[in-house]
Amino acid sequence: MKPRLVEKLAALRKNLDCGHFILADAKDADMAWGVASPGEPYPAKQGGPRYRSMPEFREQIREIVRQGAVDIMLASVSTMDELAHREGLFDASDVTPAIRANDATDVWIPRGGNYRATPSHPFASCYLEEAQFGSLMAAGDGEPKVNLGLYSATFNNSFDSDYATLEAFRAFRADAEQCGFHYFLEVFAPNIDGVVPADQVGAFVNDHICRMLAGVPLSGRPEFLKIPFFGPESLEELVAYDPSMIVGVLGGSSGTSFDAFTLLAEAKKHGARVALFGRKIKDAENPLSFVATLRNVADGELSAAEAVRAYHGELQKLQIAPRRSLPDDLQLTATELSYAR
Repeated sequence: MKPRLVEKLAALRKNLDCGHFILADAKDADMAWGVASPGEPYPAKQGGPRYRSMPEFREQIREIVRQGAVDIMLASVSTMDELAHREGLFDASDVTPAIRANDATDVWIPRGGNYRATPSHPFASCYLEEAQFGSLMAAGDGEPKVNLGLYSATFNNSFDSDYATLEAFRAFRADAEQCGFHYFLEVFAPNIDGVVPADQVGAFVNDHICRMLAGVPLSGRPEFLKIPFFGPESLEELVAYDPSMIVGVLGGSSGTSFDAFTLLAEAKKHGARVALFGRKIKDAENPLSFVATLRNVADGELSAAEAVRAYHGELQKLQIAPRRSLPDDLQLTATELSYAR
């Protein structure tokens, strides 16, 4: 991991109120969506392809890494093979490269597929040595170029699938420790509706995290956690349980700019010290300006409303038409943030 990230994590473990905040960009959508992963170009070109190509997607990654406003860039192993191993994009950068270390069935979202209709089952496409060194044949050859990964778990209140998920996590931890590989842990809400009462989903996820990590020594724990934002009470509960576990939130689906900036500000207010955004950055009119504004919010320099206005001001300077008018983009549409209206 790069010095900037190492220093922030160390400072946060000593004092969650030290002032640091870790911002990550998730560009690993090709592990889930397939052709649609890079998103639709903006503005759309008449008669052009519906979706961006992977080369266009990777160019967006290069630009954001060179900008340096995020602390972590998360991508698939294939993308990191191209950018980190073959191009050396991160060699002179203080942005830490990371890969998605597993792709359980709840992130299999091909067009026409219905895998998410059944409880998540564990799976991983990659070997950690491939992520670290570019190939299995190169394992152990020098220092790893990529040495951080996202490991994801989804519990569905189902003995068979949850047991398999925990077994896979235990095997991953052993592999990671043998490889000297660092990871952060993402725990999703159940991918099957109704298996947990709606008002207990946050508590269900919190309890699974605390229970599964109780059997893990400190040396095998994740660098930080990443969960959906289930509301202030749920987040504060998890943060208070064990302050040594740095808690972060995921950005969720695309929405208004105010949704994104409010989520970041509210999560920070209630104890989160990491935020990982994916679709909200990918679908932004100008990803570089959007990321720079996210950093301003994360560092406490702008409120959510001020950030929307500042972002629209940047779009105006760049002569880029916004997707929404300023009044419309100042609307809060994310249901999980309805309390903040």
